[in-house]
Amino acid sequence: MTIGVGVIGTGVMGGDHALILASSVQGAVPVAISDVDANKAAAVAAAARVERIHADAHSLIGDPMVGAVLIAAPDATHEELVLACLSAGKPVLCEKPLSPTVEGCLRIVDAEIAIGKRLVQVGFMRRFDPGYVTMRSNLKSGRFGAPLLMHCIHRNANAPSWFNSAMLISNSAVHEIDIARWLLDSEFTAATVFRRRPTDPGALMDPQFIVLETRQGTLVDIEVFVNARYGYDVRAELVCENGTLALTPQSLVRIRSSGQEISRFAEDWRAHFSAAYRSQLQAWVDSIRTGVPVGASAWDGYAATATAAACGKALESGQATEVRLQACPDLYVS
Repeated sequence: MTIGVGVIGTGVMGGDHALILASSVQGAVPVAISDVDANKAAAVAAAARVERIHADAHSLIGDPMVGAVLIAAPDATHEELVLACLSAGKPVLCEKPLSPTVEGCLRIVDAEIAIGKRLVQVGFMRRFDPGYVTMRSNLKSGRFGAPLLMHCIHRNANAPSWFNSAMLISNSAVHEIDIARWLLDSEFTAATVFRRRPTDPGALMDPQFIVLETRQGTLVDIEVFVNARYGYDVRAELVCENGTLALTPQSLVRIRSSGQEISRFAEDWRAHFSAAYRSQLQAWVDSIRTGVPVGASAWDGYAATATAAACGKALESGQATEVRLQACPDLYVS
């Protein structure tokens, strides 16, 4: 059985997903495209060899040729579109955030619980990155003892002009929030955010330094710096009782010549996590075929948004802020 996938949103991420589905994923093909920008939709459809283009996203979700839906539309549309997919009984992979608001995430969780099975996967692709997967398997082996600290770095070369200080957390550091929850298998209880104080009151508070505490007492720190200039740079290190686990440097080749050592950084997140994106899509398609959910659930999407919201409050107040989560429903307990 080949699954027909409809892709909603043909920006950077939607376009990439459509091309990966068309070229690198077994068991699925993109069969429909939707975007409010007709020219973008047509360009992506042509590149991915898709004939069906819908001007309206809801029309795509209702298309009988579409067996599953990938949402890469603007954040504000995610809740509405995911709920429409659930109403249609169609599996959906939604780019983060599941919803920009905690309340929106919970409405999706409630709708999925009412159905009685998991149909939603959230696009936290780092859970499929080979480096993070290896870190998790080593930690779970017990060889290194309990995790004590986790250090994270998230740097971008340049932030978009529309980025604001809160988005350093909600759009960037939220990836570290999710991957730390996944690696440590623990929820956060408190957040503190330290930020640079620019002389211009309207300037971007960049970089920021986030400290999170887990229920088990592990401390997680995140440096997020979206105008680091030199390239895209993601690092992580787990400090455990009996050793450390760290991602290896991302550069595949290091050049030594004329008294210098040179390594290159990826231009953006897509190049850095290209393997993770391919693995995520393949795992999603396989999960639809087997009925065994994989990746970040709707509940994980809620927890990430709620933790990011607590970090946002800490950024505004300058004080430690409690992270409050509802009790995890049985549907999401593995």
